[in-house]
Amino acid sequence: MNVTLRQLRVFIEVARLQSFSRAGDEIGLTQSAVSRCVRELEAEIGVKLVDRTTREVQLTDVGANLIASIPRLLSDLDDALREIREIGEQRRGRVVVAASPTVACRLMPQVVAACGRQFPYVTLGLRDDVQTDVVRKIRSGEVDFGVVIGPFAADDLETERLTTDSFCVVVRGDHALALSQEVSWKELDGERLVMLDYASGSRPLIDAVMSEHGVRVRVVQELGHPATVFGLVEAGVGISVLPWLALPVPAGASLLARPLVPRAERTVELVRRRDRSLSPAAEAVWSLIRQLSDPAAARR
Repeated sequence: MNVTLRQLRVFIEVARLQSFSRAGDEIGLTQSAVSRCVRELEAEIGVKLVDRTTREVQLTDVGANLIASIPRLLSDLDDALREIREIGEQRRGRVVVAASPTVACRLMPQVVAACGRQFPYVTLGLRDDVQTDVVRKIRSGEVDFGVVIGPFAADDLETERLTTDSFCVVVRGDHALALSQEVSWKELDGERLVMLDYASGSRPLIDAVMSEHGVRVRVVQELGHPATVFGLVEAGVGISVLPWLALPVPAGASLLARPLVPRAERTVELVRRRDRSLSPAAEAVWSLIRQLSDPAAARR
């Protein structure tokens, strides 16, 4: 049996209005097209559904039984199609996002939580990697897109700026710099520093600012993650310069952060492959990160 939705909907209007011409006016078809739809429906079912006279249209007993069932069936179908459309609008599927550690620990937890609330059909996977690995995974397609430290530019990648972040010095509470409410870059001259390594997007920016201010320091340790940096600073190995997004310091640590002046900024940017479109689910997460990034920015 090959009954179409159009035939059923036309039949409903004919039964409701008891007229082929009025039904045609209602649904935008000619009277002959309406009559043809009903004849095709009768032929497909194999029974007569309406009695036609020159003055009116009357349902047969079979037609009356059918009209009692069709609206409910069509309503169920409409509900099912509406649900499918809503799922599509919410997006569904798996999305994998890579982020630099300082971004992953501050911004991305909010994104993962919000994604679970707003897009329950999306499974969001987070990869916290050093920036060089984030960029590599974007290019290879291992992740849908990434969140990196900028300014960042590459011919094969498309970027979108999210927010800005600045830098602070992290010291123990008994260090001389802890007595100041803010610290100038020049006051770092001669200090022993525990730093993030060059896989971090922040390190080249920090080096450039220190060079600009003529600051000479001794870098005693270079590490991949802020948590290790905090541990070495607390142990007295040295002090550190970190982006504010790398904070807060671990609970119970005897560490303090002071803003560095003049303020130097880095950007936080979304990055995707230029030659590949995002899936609807990935596009939804991309937009969600954009919405949430500004309140998450550290503003000092």
